[in-house]
Amino acid sequence: MSTASFNPFAAFATPPNFMKHYQDFATRMAAMPRVMEIAKSVKVGATPHEVTYREDQLRVLCYQSDVEKQYRTPLLVTFALVNRPYILDLLPHKSVIRHFLNRGFDVYLVDWGVPKASDRHLTLHDYVEGYLHNVVNHVRERTGEDSISLLGYCMGGTLSAMYTSLHQELIRNFILMAAPIDWSQRDSLLSVWTDEKNFDVDKVIDTFGNAPPGWLQGSFAMLKPVTNMIEKYIGFYDRMTDEKFLEEFFAMETWANDNIPVAGETFRQFVKDLYQKNLLAKGEFRLGDKPIDLANITCPILNLTATRDHLVPCGQSLPFNDLVGSQDRKTINFPAGHIGLAVGSKAQRDLWPRACDWLAERSEEI
Repeated sequence: MSTASFNPFAAFATPPNFMKHYQDFATRMAAMPRVMEIAKSVKVGATPHEVTYREDQLRVLCYQSDVEKQYRTPLLVTFALVNRPYILDLLPHKSVIRHFLNRGFDVYLVDWGVPKASDRHLTLHDYVEGYLHNVVNHVRERTGEDSISLLGYCMGGTLSAMYTSLHQELIRNFILMAAPIDWSQRDSLLSVWTDEKNFDVDKVIDTFGNAPPGWLQGSFAMLKPVTNMIEKYIGFYDRMTDEKFLEEFFAMETWANDNIPVAGETFRQFVKDLYQKNLLAKGEFRLGDKPIDLANITCPILNLTATRDHLVPCGQSLPFNDLVGSQDRKTINFPAGHIGLAVGSKAQRDLWPRACDWLAERSEEI
């Protein structure tokens, strides 16, 4: 067939095909009132909780459940400083928090809050040795336990690893979830962008004070531009009559667009010392005047990584198990993306029951 005679719209030109596509379009347009209703009514952060501790912008959430407690050892969950932590409790059927509650754990979560302009001077030392240390002691005092279990997701896992290396006696079990530890491979687009040859973090922070949320969100979106800006909306159009899909879609959109700034000095230090110099994995990182030696970590370790993670490739997380002093070390390399590790249907069905089993075997029963 010559290119001159090729008509890409021929399939729509015949009456049966035209009517089918027209009817499909009409059905989707008729669904718009319901689509808007679902968009306005979606609720995230599904599990009831109470706030048991506040410090500056930070809150600690203690989750409520009718399930009888089975374990004395409480679980504290920490997320990154970049987004809001309710991704771990997005919807009733997509909640990491509920998995642990339903197994009888006492579960707490750190909500770091939204940094103000005056918080630009907060450092990693402030977050780890200040806020996180105070939260751990709060959970210990509230539960009457000498040690707790700690789960750190993404950057929250990095901060939690630093904390555990300094306070191993307070952490009974440690779960990392898509947590960057070793940046030596430089095999991700984010690593290329943050390379000191390409990125002057000093100019950004000196100009803005805190790392701006819109800039962060746009950068993350551009890591997968076709997926985030084209394929996502094609998928939405195809399934906009599916109410379960719409609930999940708008819940994820709510979270993805609920970006917050990162305290300027913390962002500067994280980029320079970790992304660019890889000091944590080298054993050369210092938190204030304290050296961080991951070999000090001797508690049981569960390292959860995602095979399709474009933000934290597995190569940034897997070396952790060889850097710690723990004898009890386990890795689960799961077929998911960075966010799918928390909210993906397969992860909810297959991964988190296994993680709960692992923690149950290592927690003190009531």
